[in-house]
Amino acid sequence: MLNTVSTVKELTAKKRNPSATLYKWAKWLHVYISTATLLLVLFFSLTGITLNHPDWMLGSEAQRQSLEGTLPETWKTGETVNWLEVSEYFRNELGVHGQVSDYRNDDTEAQISFNAPGYSADAFIKMDTGSYTLSTDSQGWVAVMNDLHRGRDTGTTWRWVIDLSAAFLVLVAITGIALLLFLKKIRTAGLVAIALGSIATFVFMMIAM
Repeated sequence: MLNTVSTVKELTAKKRNPSATLYKWAKWLHVYISTATLLLVLFFSLTGITLNHPDWMLGSEAQRQSLEGTLPETWKTGETVNWLEVSEYFRNELGVHGQVSDYRNDDTEAQISFNAPGYSADAFIKMDTGSYTLSTDSQGWVAVMNDLHRGRDTGTTWRWVIDLSAAFLVLVAITGIALLLFLKKIRTAGLVAIALGSIATFVFMMIAM
């Protein structure tokens, strides 16, 4: 009799094992991914609000500056501009930062531009003398955060952060639904809430269009 009961329990445990494993992994992923990405979720949530209200400065003020000077003689060879030399001069001597977004020159003038989140710098250089005018525009920390949210002028590394954040949020949502399916007492109510929320979101999207 005891052997029969033991066998039944083992068979029952084996039948439940796939569901138990799925529940275990869904719970583990949901808890630890949502915890690890908490700051990222908070960041993208708050910057979503500031993006929706571009007039909010929150104590952040734009700073614009114009500087003039002359490049060292090595800035060009003949009529060929040494762009690396020029860009490093502006970075090291004048504190310009960001990626070089554009550069060009003709017979009379050369131009080089730098961009970073919430920041831009443009230098106009006279080809005959090497004298330049540098204009910088720092738009404040709110603009920096908004550009980080959009991935604007951020470089490859931060774009990967955005992509991975989106992937993690999708995984959190999927594991959350999976956990809901295991909770019999609130499963129906939870699925109804998901359906109503999805319908409301779709309606608001159509209104916005």
